[in-house]
Amino acid sequence: MSRKLLTAEELQDGLRGLDPGWSQAGNALVRTVEFDSFLTAVRFIGELAPVAERLDHHPDLRLSWRTVEVSLSTHSAGGLTELDLRLARELDAIIDQLR
Repeated sequence: MSRKLLTAEELQDGLRGLDPGWSQAGNALVRTVEFDSFLTAVRFIGELAPVAERLDHHPDLRLSWRTVEVSLSTHSAGGLTELDLRLARELDAIIDQLR
């Protein structure tokens, strides 16, 4: 998977394929997800962990009760890459399964 920074056009194209809850915040993609319970929020984190390990790409997470904030950025590249979009797509699928 390429760790080349996305151009503005590539990023906009990639965002169109994601859940509309994702937004760009500086050099990161961010999504805040509210689940029906604390246990479901923790389950989400547990299900995303093996995906992040498989991709060798680890999100920044913040858990607060039943809400999880996910921030994706390829720190080694200094911004957003295709790897961030791929992980976001996989996380969208996990979120859909848990809802």
